[in-house]
Amino acid sequence: MASPVMSFRGRILPEPGTPAGYAALIAEYDLPVPPPSRLAAIATRHHPVSTREWHMFAPSFSPEKSLRGQLEFAVKWEGASLAVLRALFRRVEPAEVVRMVRDKPTGAYTRRIWFLYEWLMEARLDLPDAGKVTAIPVLNPKLQFAPESGPLSRRHRVRNNLPGTRDFCPMVRRTPELDGYVKRQLDVEARRVIGRTPPDIVRRAAAFLLLEDSKASFQIEGERPPHNRQLRWAQAISEAGQRGLTVDELARLQEMVIGDARFVRLGLRTEGGWIGERDRATMDPIPSHVSARPEDLPDLMQGLVEYAGKAAATPVDPVVSAAALSFGFVYIHPFEDGNGRLHRWLIHHVLAQAGYNPPNLVFPVSVPMLRRIAEYSEILSAYSLQVLPLVQWRVTRRLNVEVLNDTGDYYRFFDATVHAEFLYQCVEETVTRDLPREVAYLEGYDEFSRRVQEETANMPERTINLLAQFLRQNEGTLSNRARTREFARLSPDEVKRVEELYSRCFPTDAEARQSPARP
Repeated sequence: MASPVMSFRGRILPEPGTPAGYAALIAEYDLPVPPPSRLAAIATRHHPVSTREWHMFAPSFSPEKSLRGQLEFAVKWEGASLAVLRALFRRVEPAEVVRMVRDKPTGAYTRRIWFLYEWLMEARLDLPDAGKVTAIPVLNPKLQFAPESGPLSRRHRVRNNLPGTRDFCPMVRRTPELDGYVKRQLDVEARRVIGRTPPDIVRRAAAFLLLEDSKASFQIEGERPPHNRQLRWAQAISEAGQRGLTVDELARLQEMVIGDARFVRLGLRTEGGWIGERDRATMDPIPSHVSARPEDLPDLMQGLVEYAGKAAATPVDPVVSAAALSFGFVYIHPFEDGNGRLHRWLIHHVLAQAGYNPPNLVFPVSVPMLRRIAEYSEILSAYSLQVLPLVQWRVTRRLNVEVLNDTGDYYRFFDATVHAEFLYQCVEETVTRDLPREVAYLEGYDEFSRRVQEETANMPERTINLLAQFLRQNEGTLSNRARTREFARLSPDEVKRVEELYSRCFPTDAEARQSPARP
């Protein structure tokens, strides 16, 4: 028996343990894959402590130290890690899998492994079809997000409930955090906020939040485009989910988001793609992320489109599906430019197509992403940095990156668990913070506008709006500059009254004043 260890490929265990399941298979066969976000190990004591990165099992759970033992343990307790399984099946002889199935032809986990081998490898093993035995789902929905059922494979007597296809099928593991978010039903909570709000205020809030999402999406990319370009992209966001997703539609959106395309090739890349810095002396790339090979893009993008179609047709949680689809897109990086904004547009597409957000209202998820920009960047880079050592590349004469090995599985089968947790945090902020605050602001503004007109001076609406902005910027007090210039005609008593009205109509705590929902 292998000796317990305290680290595995740089990942520290919470206590001494022997890697099991996928971790054991990765080590035994030296598989060139990013490890799943959570691994398994057998502890030395009977009541071990698990963490987000390690599921520690008591010694009584120790699997048989064989290919079948570790595979069955992995599928039973960890679910299906398609990237690890594909890499493993490329290393082992088909005869080993055949022997495994022949030894336990009716076993639930054996049949799952058998199906996944033939599905992933697109090869038929020298085995007869399964006999009369109860059909089971390929994925356990209690371990991973997947439909409860799916089309029956009579050969294996399993139902294919994988959320995607061979070309694109990210997996999301169930975690206490994700299950808690699903149970909260944030979409229902948003509808409650909207349901008790007058329609006119809902309409105005929806328009403002839509534009804020567009602006934040550009700001994340370090861009500050003209207002008309922000409005055009806001319109594109508002139309997300109204049509089925296609590669041509994504190309059309890329053209819209780029604007001036004189220096950008539109459509799918025909050369390598990367993100990072350049050596100042040689201008050679120093990548922090290497994109999918151009020759893999047609299959990956078709798989992504098919994943979106399946997500719309199955009851898998929409936020989870949106995370898998959108982050998969940005890792593939199919275009020369515009990938980040399209990545966030895909979130809106999935949520809108599922009817998750209230009608005619977009959750401005780019706004909390901008607030959480450091965390957002860390999540994007964490997976890229795991993939980078596995990518073999060279510098081209055009100072680009040319990938030399097969990397497609890193983009089609990645573990999207942490991405789903992050996206749910952003959705929670839109529902519990941004949406209620915008509604409260508009309700307060309407009251403020009415009372200013009635109790101080008869001002045009644009002047009242300017007055509210000055007061907000100066924490409820009209600045000396505003008193002596824009509002010099207000008497001292009127200024005092305006400030009193503002304090009554708007929140006065510092956190509310600093909310990015309003300037």
